[in-house]
Amino acid sequence: MDILVKPINKAISVSSNSTLLDAFITNEVPISYSCMSGRCGTCRCKVVEGEVTGPSAADGRLARQGQFVLACQSHIESDCIIEIPEPDEIIIYPTKTLKATVTHYESLSFDVRRLRLKTNKPFDYAPGQFVNLTFWREDGTRSYSMAGVRKDNELEFHIRVVPDGRVTSRLDETLKVGSSVKLNGPLGASYLRTTHEGPMLCVATGTGLAPVLSIIRGALESGMPNPIHLLFGARTQADLYGIDLLEQLSSGYENFEYTLTLDHTTESKGYFRGLVTDAITELFPDLRDWRIYLAGAPAMVEAASIACTLRQANIEHIYADAFYPSGV
Repeated sequence: MDILVKPINKAISVSSNSTLLDAFITNEVPISYSCMSGRCGTCRCKVVEGEVTGPSAADGRLARQGQFVLACQSHIESDCIIEIPEPDEIIIYPTKTLKATVTHYESLSFDVRRLRLKTNKPFDYAPGQFVNLTFWREDGTRSYSMAGVRKDNELEFHIRVVPDGRVTSRLDETLKVGSSVKLNGPLGASYLRTTHEGPMLCVATGTGLAPVLSIIRGALESGMPNPIHLLFGARTQADLYGIDLLEQLSSGYENFEYTLTLDHTTESKGYFRGLVTDAITELFPDLRDWRIYLAGAPAMVEAASIACTLRQANIEHIYADAFYPSGV
């Protein structure tokens, strides 16, 4: 069977017993991949025409835009046209399982903790990606995004502690300097696109600030000149954290600015009053040619995606990894 790969217009042949990703790799089609097991979403691509079997890779943001599949889990059933994302933005960081040691565990706010880990072997990732951390064997695994960049000596994570959570409610008592944690990753397709030269909009709520910080630092510290604007939203001032770092970045880089949004406040000084989606609507009338990174609750990601596309943003240039509550 034959595949026409868009947008590079490369024709390749594939056997029915091989995965789409196998065919891409064999024929040197440029596509990002990582876990090879359908968990990370990195090898997502779009079926333009033809029959492909495999799990859907479309969440709410993309489901209305066509059939998306994971190349590593998909098989071709007929001649097809397949569209791959941004062939100039390939990342290949194979997923690893490593041991890590806790070096810091401290409070950033009343319900957010900073966890820093030192892995026993080198670990590479792209800014914006995440890992699975296993704190103990039974139901002790949760997904968290890195808040730093690869050049840092340690990995940093921001964890929201939920009083009745099955895992996070126990962390304050169980995590100490020297504790061991198992790490599996990197995972995720919402990573920094480094070849894009236009403006960037980052939107975060809660501990969604972590991957957004990684993306912002990755862009700024690598010398990308793109204008970068962050919308960081919370309910009240007490729910915000990390403002000192945002101020340092804003003071140190002329191409970065941020807006804090609060939807439960009577004060307007220094804050945008409303949801992050309200801020998108009011502050960004035209988002064509922007790259947009979203991190937070699924409902916010969906609403922000809609708000951005209504302002001419290309849905395929809006990046977000889906995190759903799992009894945190």
